[in-house]
Amino acid sequence: MPFSNALIKAFHRILKTSTSDATKEWFHVGDWKKLPNEVGGGETTLPQNVEADMDKLNEWYLSLSEITVENILEYHYRFEKIHPFQDGNGRVGRLILFRECLRNNITPFIIDDNHKQFYYRGLKEFTNIRGYLTDTCLSAQDTYKRWVDYFYGKESNR
Repeated sequence: MPFSNALIKAFHRILKTSTSDATKEWFHVGDWKKLPNEVGGGETTLPQNVEADMDKLNEWYLSLSEITVENILEYHYRFEKIHPFQDGNGRVGRLILFRECLRNNITPFIIDDNHKQFYYRGLKEFTNIRGYLTDTCLSAQDTYKRWVDYFYGKESNR
């Protein structure tokens, strides 16, 4: 599927279907949030502005002539600031990170427990020191490479 709001909503639907949130009347699986929320004590986009902000973010991303890991991380930071879903934003955002790395021939990564606190710091400090998030994700990328080498051998095509 091409990168779009529909794809992002599909990721949310896949990740949140059959969870306890899905049974809540006010929770909309696979659709933008209907109630304001926050992340790390910070304000996020108001529900009535999510569609426009996501459109603007996706237009910026799709206009890039070349996608780098830095572009993907900036997209992720901006996505998390919008926080378009009632819950599950981090999981959807990290799934987008993984997918976009694969789509752009960049070694993907997973934010494991060893990287989690550094990842949160990187998001919080992104506008001041982008290197926190970048370095954390590159370290997670190194870990992913080691996992691939361990399970598939150093000669595997990553």
